[in-house]
Amino acid sequence: METEIRQEELARPAFEQKFGKEGLTFDDVLLLPAESQVLPNDVSTKARLTPEITLSIPLISAAMDTVTEARLAIAMARAGGLGIVHRNLSIEDQVAEVDKVKRSESGMIVEPVTLSADHSVADALELMERYRISGIPITGAGGVLAGILTNRDLRFETDTAQPVSALMTSRNLVTAPVGTTLEEAEEILHRNKIEKLPVVDADGYLKGLITVKDISKRIQYPDSTKDEQGRLRVGAAVGVGADALERAAALVEAEVDVLVVDTAHGHSHGVLNIVRLLRAA
Repeated sequence: METEIRQEELARPAFEQKFGKEGLTFDDVLLLPAESQVLPNDVSTKARLTPEITLSIPLISAAMDTVTEARLAIAMARAGGLGIVHRNLSIEDQVAEVDKVKRSESGMIVEPVTLSADHSVADALELMERYRISGIPITGAGGVLAGILTNRDLRFETDTAQPVSALMTSRNLVTAPVGTTLEEAEEILHRNKIEKLPVVDADGYLKGLITVKDISKRIQYPDSTKDEQGRLRVGAAVGVGADALERAAALVEAEVDVLVVDTAHGHSHGVLNIVRLLRAA
């Protein structure tokens, strides 16, 4: 009997053999909700990644060269997850990707990119493009704030060989003292209709930079994954090869938040050894 049924099935056209004979309706697969006292607003999707790092959403992007570099890592951190920058890069390029994420936004930029007054406009434009920023504090000897140069100062400027001192704003420069809160900074920025607020100490030395963009991002992305300084968190991958420790040291120097040992087979002697060395470093 079974043989006859099998022969009958084989006799059917090939396209018909791809489809099952049993049909289902929505009522057959409908899941009835059970009674619950839990409201959507009470649900938390937070996940503990490390003892010090908690994610608002349990999502981490893969350390693949077609997936995660600075752009996606920034988006992941803003959404409350984390991006792991892949290792199919030179050490310098991978560090640069991590640096882009760490500099993308901050409560206060503690070490802003600066130039001296005798640098050229071309130098300023190159830095702005590299770090995707719209303004650069100009400092003198020892880091004393001398002025600030923004994209508005450079708009339509054709003489890129001239020094930035010719275009920077140096008079009536609006600054804030060390210890200024973001709420106070927001009020100063609004009152003076400016977008960048240098933070200086009592002697005029530059100690940080607060921007309208950073304040806006804090409001727009309240669940962002950030470090203690208000910067986006980012991870980076290392392998088990000869450059693993050198790569890890460079990434730690760039203040990466998480190191991921990226390899095809995790439970191997090479992985266990590199994890042991990284923990001991």
